[in-house]
Amino acid sequence: MIPPKLLLLRLLLLRIMPGVSVILFPIAITFYITWWFIHFVDGFFSPIYAQLGIDIFGLGFVTSITFIFLVGVFMSSWLGASVLGLGEWFIKRMPFVRHIYNASKQISSAISPDQNTQAFKEVAIIRHPRIGEYAFAFITSSVTLQSDAGEEELCCVFVPTNHLYLGDIFLINTKDVIRLNLSVREGIEIVISGGMSMPQILSTLDTQLERSRPERS
Repeated sequence: MIPPKLLLLRLLLLRIMPGVSVILFPIAITFYITWWFIHFVDGFFSPIYAQLGIDIFGLGFVTSITFIFLVGVFMSSWLGASVLGLGEWFIKRMPFVRHIYNASKQISSAISPDQNTQAFKEVAIIRHPRIGEYAFAFITSSVTLQSDAGEEELCCVFVPTNHLYLGDIFLINTKDVIRLNLSVREGIEIVISGGMSMPQILSTLDTQLERSRPERS
């Protein structure tokens, strides 16, 4: 027989734990990340205000956000675009820095809301790292491998980590790449969320095309 005190403790835990895990934990995480972000952004300009003898919490944060907004407005103008183009012209002539800049720019353009120049072409899955296991990947380009045996069509795929801007690059035969019926934006959301936004059913482009074809009578 369970002692009354132990039974009462179990009942309290059964009632408390759902409230902590479902309600309080997400709220605490949200507040913690928001608080950390405010302190992080506030740290850019708060040392300047400290030198001036001004100690107002959040003033550095407001100044940083205002500065970023004004930079965005300036870069949207003709003069800002000209300054940016001139800066890129200098960077692209620096031997080592230009490669880092080009790679980071392609990644940023791939995950930006404005995807007129989309670095990630399609979302796919590949068999990796073992048979029976799959990994999400983004198709970035197509490559033709020329050898003594002939030509082989390859896909250059980027398999990201949860940081998205880090990952591995693989060259895989085009026939072994499984193209999914997902947009690049949906693929990015799946990677960033750690798979929590994964749809219950994944369909390939071939399956979608077969379903869209009219049935012959």
